[in-house]
Amino acid sequence: MLALRPNCECCDRDLPPAPVAFICSFECTFCPDCAGGVLAGVCPNCGGELVRRPVRPDGKLAANPPSTTRVVKPGGCTPATSRPSP
Repeated sequence: MLALRPNCECCDRDLPPAPVAFICSFECTFCPDCAGGVLAGVCPNCGGELVRRPVRPDGKLAANPPSTTRVVKPGGCTPATSRPSP
């Protein structure tokens, strides 16, 4: 199950459990501005593609709440050095 991390790893912006977040296959989490801006859709940690995070239905949030653990990259993010293969 996805952790639904509460913030952007780059800028520490709060991200509610709604479709305003982007994740890679390792669940690194970013806001739309960082994902589409400096990161250009590529995870700076693994080089994987950033995709829109799925929404957990409201009825499931109470029994399966989002994570409260914040992950932030010191100094913000820089573009990934490699891009995902098609």
